[in-house]
Amino acid sequence: MTKPEVKTAVDRDGLRYRSKASGSPFAVAGHFGATTMSCFLCGTHRPRNVLKSRKLLGKTQFVCAPSCKEAAGAP
Repeated sequence: MTKPEVKTAVDRDGLRYRSKASGSPFAVAGHFGATTMSCFLCGTHRPRNVLKSRKLLGKTQFVCAPSCKEAAGAP
């Protein structure tokens, strides 16, 4: 069994999907520390309070603290 093909069209206001849920899976929570960011080095999304800032390539970037391996729980 296959799913029926869903046909979409662009509305006058520019929206195409009506059934798609709006928002992001990384929605902003109540306060700054609860939001997530991706680590600049490994790309894993983590809460901001477990990331540290480091100067990389002339800019301040957020990376896993204390390191990506330790944050992932690798031995």
